[in-house]
Amino acid sequence: MLVSLSLFSMLAGVGLAPMQALAQAVPAKPRAQAVKRYTIEQFMATTSLTGASFSKDEKQILFSSNESGIFNAYTVPVGGGKPRALTASKTDTTYAVGYFYNDDRILFTRDGGGDEQNHLYVRELDGKERDLTPGDKLKASFAGWKPDGSGFYVVTNERDPKFFDLYLYDAATYARTVVYKNDSGMNVSAISRDGNWLAFNKPATTSDSDVYVYNVQAREMKHITPHKEPASHAAADFDPASKRLLFTSNAQGEFARIKSYDLASGDVKEVEKADWDLLGTDYSRNGRHRVSLVNRDGSIEVRLYDEAGNPVALPKLPGGEMRQVTFSESGKLMAFYLNGDRSPNNLYVHDFRSGKTSQLTRSLNPEIDPNDLVEAEVVRFKSFDGMVIPSIYYRPKGASPSAKVPAVVLVHGGPGGQTMRGYSARIQYLVNHGYAVLGINNRGSSGYGKTFFRADDRKHGMEPLWDCVEAKTWLASQGYIDPERIGIMGGSYGGYMTLAALAFRPEAFKVGIDIFGVSNWVRTLESIPPYWEAQRKALYDEIGDPVKDKEFLVATSPLFHAHHIRKPLMVIQGANDPRVIKAESDEIVEAVRKNKVEVEYIVFDDEGHGFSKKKNAAAADAKILAFLDKHLKR
Repeated sequence: MLVSLSLFSMLAGVGLAPMQALAQAVPAKPRAQAVKRYTIEQFMATTSLTGASFSKDEKQILFSSNESGIFNAYTVPVGGGKPRALTASKTDTTYAVGYFYNDDRILFTRDGGGDEQNHLYVRELDGKERDLTPGDKLKASFAGWKPDGSGFYVVTNERDPKFFDLYLYDAATYARTVVYKNDSGMNVSAISRDGNWLAFNKPATTSDSDVYVYNVQAREMKHITPHKEPASHAAADFDPASKRLLFTSNAQGEFARIKSYDLASGDVKEVEKADWDLLGTDYSRNGRHRVSLVNRDGSIEVRLYDEAGNPVALPKLPGGEMRQVTFSESGKLMAFYLNGDRSPNNLYVHDFRSGKTSQLTRSLNPEIDPNDLVEAEVVRFKSFDGMVIPSIYYRPKGASPSAKVPAVVLVHGGPGGQTMRGYSARIQYLVNHGYAVLGINNRGSSGYGKTFFRADDRKHGMEPLWDCVEAKTWLASQGYIDPERIGIMGGSYGGYMTLAALAFRPEAFKVGIDIFGVSNWVRTLESIPPYWEAQRKALYDEIGDPVKDKEFLVATSPLFHAHHIRKPLMVIQGANDPRVIKAESDEIVEAVRKNKVEVEYIVFDDEGHGFSKKKNAAAADAKILAFLDKHLKR
């Protein structure tokens, strides 16, 4: 799975892994039998699923699915059965938030054609839908329930496009009251169960942030994470008694730990640590369980504890990783997803009373045999300066010195994203058609320590790019990859890296595929959406200030160096993208075409920063394969 924190959402960064072993993974020997090829239509017949919420009677689970071609809200019986659609949008992405605590109404979010202007909706018991956050040019998000279900919290920037205010909605009448008027740019991250405390995250840079707690009754804000050296802190969850705030901190080393802050005394204690980043922790609805997530070398590890802090055994599962753990109100049932390199998310439910674990969905198209897909490998190589670069590698079946294959270096978004293990239809489609794919975690990626994360600051288009060139060298050294047939591709920041590779290292790659990538940093940083105001300074610190650092940004923007691009280029863009606006792609395409270089340009009028519709993803991936085949296949 390509974990793209997407352009400018890198502040949610997942953890970082120690460079303990430089030994490269030994690729498995290819199978002798012929590989069965699957079409993109077959891959797209696979269903993507996310989210889970139990109904009040604990007999149904609400989740989101793109079975219809776009995400909508569905429900499925806990005992198994066919999922039933509760929403039926054909144009706008709809994500289920959850069941109401005391009846079968549901909350869900919906944007407009990928514009990211999400509104919060309710589906009434009679099936009618109501926008709870009406208006133009606003963005709203669900922020949590009151413990008794009598109300729920919502953040919205309707008052000021730059800042998100916090409201409490009455669950019966939908009347609302202001809880916190936000003029500081900090982001509310957690709300105590008694409603008396709010926790805020405040970014300083992409690698330095703080946590504040706010006493609602006293109207007092307090900084709880003072530190001198750069360190990242993020609020996780208040304990069920509303006496402590749990938060993550990497102030004491390379990796994030879980700490607690006592709201009465101010005492800070360590709660949990690992040899990798702890991504966060939260409590179940009844407070009897706590779930933590560890980012272990590109894989997600789930830890479960009881209310006394003792580890709880997790159900034994077939291959893959457990993700998105959710408990029912009673705590007797636990829903989760299982995801593997060769299997997309499937929804499971575990009954703690009987010990039984049931699979509720089967997401992979039954026409696809998982044995025809490939397992990922974690590999590492040394870059130009000796820095070790971890990557997720997919070797196609049948590749050998006598049957050499082409390859693609795949760059994640961010800048601070991370390529992780897990199912990716696009990657498996390319590998199934004979391409080796190396998902590089170049310097600046999350997951491998705060020093590694900061190693790309103010160096974009330089050292991180050179890591990608070294990735090509590693691929070429494998013996079964043709060094003359290696391309580069990526989305968002990865799209920028693709353009940078073609402009600044034009000799390195045979072809490039840019998916909604930045070509002009000056314009992108000037066009940051207003609701990213809290992150603006952090972005300027890492990438550059469009006024003070204009000369530097011009020097690192591919658009101003497009005359160096001589290799075939494909550019894919969503017309409604608010992060990397369409002009970024329009102008790089025009500039490269002036070089008499082949450029294929694809624009989706109903997409934003990514693909929300299966038909568009299928069309894009089919064109990507055709473009690669034209230039990399012999």
